[in-house]
Amino acid sequence: APGVSGSGSSGAAGLPGGTVHLNSATLDELDTLPGVGPITAQKILDYRAANGAFRSVDELDAVPGIGPMRLEELRPLVDL
Repeated sequence: APGVSGSGSSGAAGLPGGTVHLNSATLDELDTLPGVGPITAQKILDYRAANGAFRSVDELDAVPGIGPMRLEELRPLVDL
């Protein structure tokens, strides 16, 4: 019905499951996260390639361009 939506426009509307899996996400999937554009998404992929799988969501803080505030914003939207 018109006017009825699941979660409205959350900024992560392109995520059917609600979370992005850091260890398997593609650049396009990472790019759907709020505050993560294609450049930061590539940095996440580069970090994963250089360091192996993320062991915790907190490890995102080590990716250039993602600081503590962005990490807190992303925490509910990502998992491993």
